[in-house]
Amino acid sequence: MAKADGEIVIKKYANRRLYNTGTSTYVTLEDLAKMVKKGEDFVVQDAKSGDDITHSVLTQIIFEQESKTGNTLLPISFLRQLISYYGDQMQMVVPSFLEHSMKAFTEQQTQMREQMTKAFGDHPLSKNLQMPIQLMEEQVKRNTEMFQQAMQMFSPFLGGQQPAKETKKAEAKDIDELKEQLRTLQNKLDNL
Repeated sequence: MAKADGEIVIKKYANRRLYNTGTSTYVTLEDLAKMVKKGEDFVVQDAKSGDDITHSVLTQIIFEQESKTGNTLLPISFLRQLISYYGDQMQMVVPSFLEHSMKAFTEQQTQMREQMTKAFGDHPLSKNLQMPIQLMEEQVKRNTEMFQQAMQMFSPFLGGQQPAKETKKAEAKDIDELKEQLRTLQNKLDNL
């Protein structure tokens, strides 16, 4: 079976080799990364059990990309915050929020590229460079505002303000204490 619902099936064997059933060839994680960049859909299955292991393989690709180049897309603060959501009640909301945010970000990047193409045309050096730079700055500002608003939804106790460095630790401690109190109350409710 080479394809399932338009997706290419990649089989992962016990020896950790990956086999592309669409092309009948062995592939590497780097090959899968290239497929993702091209927009090709695939699903990775454990060759023995048939279980879908796409999530873990994509996570492994991210790990390799992060360690290979030294240019990370996932800042440490983001990773810490993401880890803190595991086991939290917000865990159910985070995946859809991240998916929606990335989709919006991608759409905005596409619009920005189209605007840059219109502004530059065929002769980029003969055009005014100020307009594309302003468009890019506006796009970055909109993206930043969108992410700040979204993070306010997850951190309502900050009131939308960035605390000073001195008070940041104290407020984080207060938030942690509130989270612990909420967990304790939730446990009590669960036991009733």
